[in-house]
Order: sequence, then C-alpha cells, then structure tokens
Amino acid sequence: MAAASPSVFLLMVNGQVESAQFPEYDDLYCKYCFVYGQDWAPTAGLEEGISQITSKSQDVRRVLVWNFPIDVTFKSTNPYGWPQIVLSVYGPDVFGNDVVRGYGAVHVPFSPGRHKRTIPMFVPESTSKLQKFTSWFMGRRPEYTDPKVVAQGEGREVTRVRSQGFVTLLFNVVTKDMRKLGYDTGPVDTQGPSLP
Repeated sequence: MAAASPSVFLLMVNGQVESAQFPEYDDLYCKYCFVYGQDWAPTAGLEEGISQITSKSQDVRRVLVWNFPIDVTFKSTNPYGWPQIVLSVYGPDVFGNDVVRGYGAVHVPFSPGRHKRTIPMFVPESTSKLQKFTSWFMGRRPEYTDPKVVAQGEGREVTRVRSQGFVTLLFNVVTKDMRKLGYDTGPVDTQGPSLP
C-alpha cells in the first residue's frame, strides 16, 4: 500500500539575531515577531521574543552583539504569505525612557541552508517641526502601536521614516515535503543547460 501524499509542508527556522550597528546609540535591546499569511500556522518554537540589553563592543567596530536565538517551525499548504521576521530595537533616550531606535523586516529565506541577512532599520518621523519638538520635549517619539505593520505594504507610503542602523540575522532553514507538493526551493541555476 502506497503512503498518502502530504497535504502540508513544514518550514523549520532557527538561528539568531546576531548583532547590530547603531552608531548614535548604546544599551539597546531587540524584540522580534513573525508575520505570516492565513494558510500558515506555527507548530513549534516561539513566534516572538525579546533579547537582553547589550552595550557596544570596545573594539573599533563598536558592534552591539545579542546572539539572541530564534527557533520556530511553521506548517502551510502553500507558499503565499511566506513568513517575515519583524525586528524592533529599543533603547534609552536622554530622559531614561525606552524609545524605539529602529524597525525592520525581512522574509525568512526561501531556500534551505544557512543564510546571513543584514536588515536596514528605520524609525517613523514626525511630520512637522512642532510635532518633533513636542515629541522630544514630552519624551514620546513616534512609534507604531503594532510593529507588524512594518511587514505590510498598506499605508506605508504615507509614513515618513528615517534610516537608522542595521541588524544582522543568521538563519538556518530546513523544509520538509515542499518538493512532494510541487515546490522547488533549490538553488537557482543561473548557468543554464550545459553544452556537450
């Protein structure tokens, strides 16, 4: 008797939020969460996490190192809504309040294996000088009520943002049963067919 063909595939992701570069800031921590389509469901691991606070390294690079682990498994019936990881970095302002220092998002790599991604981070900006002064004076910077908005396209074109820093992620990706469902996640052949 033949084995039944699978109806779902699995995406296993582990790795770490490795490090960050924010030249103007120190003593930062990072939050992450995953955003995915309606056909996706987490089956193991953690969908979100919050790191420890880290200080800049004492060498010339001045890197903020977290090495904060990521480990999650998803199941799905199709690749639409492939998971993205959304990062939010926070740190103290001059008044000691925790304020957002950057948002960023990236899709989990599509092909199995080890991947390193450096994500440019940004912060929302006030739209007027009065709002900028008021937010500075009150110690309340503009921030998203739900960081998951970073992974969605709707309304982003009307948000004024400023680039600020980079975060480096390390991914180890394993897929199961994608090929059996007709999805090829192998490396893209850029050479074309070889001639005899």
